[in-house]
Amino acid sequence: MTAGCVRVWGRMTLSNPPPADPTQAREARVLLVDDDRELCQMLTEYLNAEHFDVKSVHDGGDALEELRANDFEILILDVMLPSVGGFDVLRKLGASYETPILMLTARGDDIDRIVGLELGADDYLSKPFNPRELVARIRAILRRSSHRSGRSVPDELSVGPISLNTGTHLVHVAHKLVPLTGAEFRVLELLMRSAGQVISREAMTEQALGRKLVAYDRSIDTHISNLRRKLDLEVGKNPEIKNVRGSGYTLTWAHA
Repeated sequence: MTAGCVRVWGRMTLSNPPPADPTQAREARVLLVDDDRELCQMLTEYLNAEHFDVKSVHDGGDALEELRANDFEILILDVMLPSVGGFDVLRKLGASYETPILMLTARGDDIDRIVGLELGADDYLSKPFNPRELVARIRAILRRSSHRSGRSVPDELSVGPISLNTGTHLVHVAHKLVPLTGAEFRVLELLMRSAGQVISREAMTEQALGRKLVAYDRSIDTHISNLRRKLDLEVGKNPEIKNVRGSGYTLTWAHA
């Protein structure tokens, strides 16, 4: 391998891990699940240098056993795994699973990204990727998770029949509990805090997903579609999540 390069999913990426400082505390415990053992080894070395404590496994069944036996702050989960696949892991964990999940998907595979988000993943990263982007995504997800758990006074938001509690992380529609993923919850919270106002896709991506909107990124649209379905918000009915063409989304509620 060429000096100063890191191979990621079959290609060389010019990205050296930073020198490790053994005196610095670990940021978080990471469970990395990918059947590419060489990739896992290189990412583990890179993440260790970035002060993450990494455990890697290579099958979904082993991942489920690790999650039952140990605590992790974030799960990095590849879609394509032997025996028990990434989607099977998401199904077994359930959409209300609290540990953040970052999915690794093949570039250009929209179906994998959409299914992963629907099953409860917080975000996705397409292969091949620069490990620096992986670190940035991890830290963005962990910041959101820390911010959510660190709130001292929970908010109770209500828009029409929809109620959302930032402390319990629960959402009800007409007093009926509606399970949401972490990303769906954050998108809905944004919409409810600014009910009647248009929020751009760029702002929603930054505030709910913790990253910049890039070309062909349909994550927010997928989360909105899931919210409409789960909250039973029909087009033309009240309340409604409207798509304002060229501007973004808004949650509308007309008092009866």
